[in-house]
Amino acid sequence: MSSKINGQVSPHSCSHLLQFRRRNGPDSFRALQDCLRVKPPGGRASIRRDPAEVPCCQACGESGSNRLYACVACAAVSCHAPPLTSHAAAHAQSMSPGHEIAVDVDRAELFCCECRDQVYDRDFDAAFILAQTTATTTTGSTLMQCSAEPGNLRKRRRVDYRHWTPDSRECVTMTNSSDVPWGLRGLNNLGNTCFMNSVLQALLHTPLLRNYFLSDRHNRYHCQQKNVANNIGKNGRLCLACDVDAMFSAVFSGDRTPYSPAKFLYSWWQHAANLASYEQQDAHEFFISMLHRIHEKEEKDQGKPHSQGSGDCCIAHRVFSGILRSDVMCMACGFTSTTYDPCIDFPLDLEPNRGGSAKSSSTKSHNSCNVESERISSNKDCRISTLKGCLERFTRPERLGSDQKFFCQKCQVRQECLKQMSIRKLPLVSCFHIKRFEHSSIRKMSRKVDGHLQFPFSLDMAPYLSSSILRSRFGHRIFPFDGDEQDAPNDLSSEFELFAVVTHTGRLDAGHYVTYLRFSNQWYKCDDAWITQVSENIVRAAQGYMMFYVQKMLYYRASEK
Repeated sequence: MSSKINGQVSPHSCSHLLQFRRRNGPDSFRALQDCLRVKPPGGRASIRRDPAEVPCCQACGESGSNRLYACVACAAVSCHAPPLTSHAAAHAQSMSPGHEIAVDVDRAELFCCECRDQVYDRDFDAAFILAQTTATTTTGSTLMQCSAEPGNLRKRRRVDYRHWTPDSRECVTMTNSSDVPWGLRGLNNLGNTCFMNSVLQALLHTPLLRNYFLSDRHNRYHCQQKNVANNIGKNGRLCLACDVDAMFSAVFSGDRTPYSPAKFLYSWWQHAANLASYEQQDAHEFFISMLHRIHEKEEKDQGKPHSQGSGDCCIAHRVFSGILRSDVMCMACGFTSTTYDPCIDFPLDLEPNRGGSAKSSSTKSHNSCNVESERISSNKDCRISTLKGCLERFTRPERLGSDQKFFCQKCQVRQECLKQMSIRKLPLVSCFHIKRFEHSSIRKMSRKVDGHLQFPFSLDMAPYLSSSILRSRFGHRIFPFDGDEQDAPNDLSSEFELFAVVTHTGRLDAGHYVTYLRFSNQWYKCDDAWITQVSENIVRAAQGYMMFYVQKMLYYRASEK
């Protein structure tokens, strides 16, 4: 059975949820009536029979690290820690039919113990969102009052009108609710979509993207008319940029209730069919996929391919695209081969642990099997990495091993070589992706690197530019050369400011993404539908996965039109 959400066809509902609804009727979730606890204003909702209750798994007593689910039928609390154990699924299998549906005690989200996946019920979620956004006290909110049928409302006793005057607690609540500035709006989790919400929050508040879409540079109505005239989009894929434009309009409309990006999710699924599921995805992979889809649409509309590094092909690459320079020097004769590659982010490895110095690690044998196995089997980092240290490691000369010999055009044989990366052209917005997820095809295992990373709020990228590295290598005598005079403007615009941090907490297979945004010189935590003000120390202590920096000073050139 399928239904329509925002005009789009949603995936088939869970059969166990449908059976549960048929078995219990319109009062399926009445057992949760007095258990929904909402912290105002717009705080996270949880399921508690008593506000001071500390739930724990009835099978193993676990109460901290794993997700806890309460059976809707009997209120039994069980943990779920895939792929190791699932006491929630074991409880459903040991009981009679009707115990398959449970609710997350910390997030108030429905979960099917048989399917082992989050499920969606429109009535339950609508009641939850309404209760979450209208709560003004810390007492339990009544779930069924939000979803009662109109017929039941007519049967209620009429009460006389009383003028409402807020008490001291309600005045504090209303005052605090205005702390969230206009333009910040929560995004509802549509089922393991925190990876999408975290990246969307960063992109929605990227200054150049925001200015582009709010100034009507991509008008979705004109784009739709153009597609209809050209017979595009009827049976094909939807325009992702149009859905981004609609999302900008909704987020900056002034409405403070959480927004559901269901239409955008459906459009993205059309473009990335291999990622179309309710499973947790990688936020960085979503970021790359989204920018590439916008780029493909612009390329088709213009009818000719453009180079990403040129920065003029589409809004995605005008904002995020830069150029990397790779120099490979022959160790025998000194011949250097230079290549340039476009990039839309900078993938960085955390600094190695203190057990071995960077110099000794760089002179080790670079056999790919040994390097990979050593990296995967290493424990947590012994020291704190810094973003500047990661950038220095990224641009540091690296001696390639005997298994990676380079064919020298001068020697006409394969020789050992020295490779060095640098940044020829800086993007307007730099995205730094920290490689926290490691996978070994040899050991057939994966792990997450939990080492802390210190990142500055202001960053000077001048030391990592090709122009700076060439000066340090050759001096000023032969600079500029090989067309690198185009790098000179970057010397004037190499100062960047941090405005968004995407973080990942938890394990590799059961984590959660949150975004920290700098808005009007104040930091805010965007955790799906919940937005709270935080201090700079909270941001500095976060486990950064993706950092977004924007140039402090932007240079505009006159339009050619």
